[in-house]
Amino acid sequence: MKGVILAGGLGTRLHPLTKITNKHLLPVYDKPMIYYPIDALVKSGVSEILIVTGGNKAGDFLQLLGNGAEFGLKHLNYTYQKGEGGIAEALSLAEHWAAGDSICVILGDNIFEKSIKPHVDAFRAQVSGARILLREVEDPERFGVAEVHGEKVVSIVEKPKQPKSNLAVVGVYFYDNHVFDIIKTLEPSSRGELEITDVNNAYLRENTLRASVLQGWWTDAGTFGSLLRASNLVAQGGANNP
Repeated sequence: MKGVILAGGLGTRLHPLTKITNKHLLPVYDKPMIYYPIDALVKSGVSEILIVTGGNKAGDFLQLLGNGAEFGLKHLNYTYQKGEGGIAEALSLAEHWAAGDSICVILGDNIFEKSIKPHVDAFRAQVSGARILLREVEDPERFGVAEVHGEKVVSIVEKPKQPKSNLAVVGVYFYDNHVFDIIKTLEPSSRGELEITDVNNAYLRENTLRASVLQGWWTDAGTFGSLLRASNLVAQGGANNP
């Protein structure tokens, strides 16, 4: 399994901070944001990692991370996304690099209290299809919400007015190599982007989408409020803990 970290976009919700740098290079407590998804992958046993970035400051990732020696890696891979074509479009850039392997995809602004290793292991055992991670939340109407029977995903609805569960879809996705065939069939949404929810729903229709529920806290860091919350949570107890 290979890891893909999506760290592109313009970060407009964090202006003016992101006028001079990529969102994923902003600090979360005592480390740059991008450190957390790299650490999550390495601690889960995924050592082949591709970072998808973009914008005018993309070269800063190379200056900061180099080949990943600080994380115990021998090499880090990078690719560039032009514009903002959506999460699925960014993921499509990893097809050649994936070279037939399955992938674990992490949104670069998502941070977790607990290690994702149990979920990596669960997908390895699954062999094919896809797996999403879910977290119980108090305000599911703000998120993509999954309805599940056991591990089987029955439905995913984006920001439902009447949620069928309190299980929000978080920013970690596991796919077999079929994902790149699915992306090629997608049409842009009303936002002009290729949506990751459409990828997940394609696996759902094929009856190969499974889900795991996260333990511990989870947050993104893409707004001023969530960036502050992420820093406070990490300061209180760290991230990617066993």
